[in-house]
Amino acid sequence: MSYTSRIDLSDHVRKQACGLLQARLSDALDLEAQAKQAHWNVKGPHFLQLHQLFDAVHDEIEQFVDLLAERITTLGHVADGRVTTTASATALYGYPLEATGGEAHLKALSASLGAFGKAVREAIDQAGVIGDADTADLFTQVSRETDKQLWFLEAHLQAH
Repeated sequence: MSYTSRIDLSDHVRKQACGLLQARLSDALDLEAQAKQAHWNVKGPHFLQLHQLFDAVHDEIEQFVDLLAERITTLGHVADGRVTTTASATALYGYPLEATGGEAHLKALSASLGAFGKAVREAIDQAGVIGDADTADLFTQVSRETDKQLWFLEAHLQAH
């Protein structure tokens, strides 16, 4: 479904850009839930620090979700944030339910953030190829912040 727009991008470019955005939106929604999974279930040494860190990571990812969804709607399409769509479309691996200790959550969430960051960097190039510099710029913004959040997580793993 799409709507007309006075944005000076062709319908074809807008449709392709929205496909890229929707794929990363599904990943971001999954990643947001994974960060909350870690936040709720972390146990062990450094509990409070990790509990707060995972919540802060969640909050940053929530901003990605809004950026991606709002760009889709700006381009005249419908952002699909339904749980069923997210579950079937995410490119991220399933978060391990058995993770309890801080290190297990750090490793699991770092792996997902790393995979998300890689997909976002690929989307930067793809958006450029199709001719949507603004969407490429949005992906660049998300990529920089993803890398920063990954650094925060991995710093805890590198201390071991």
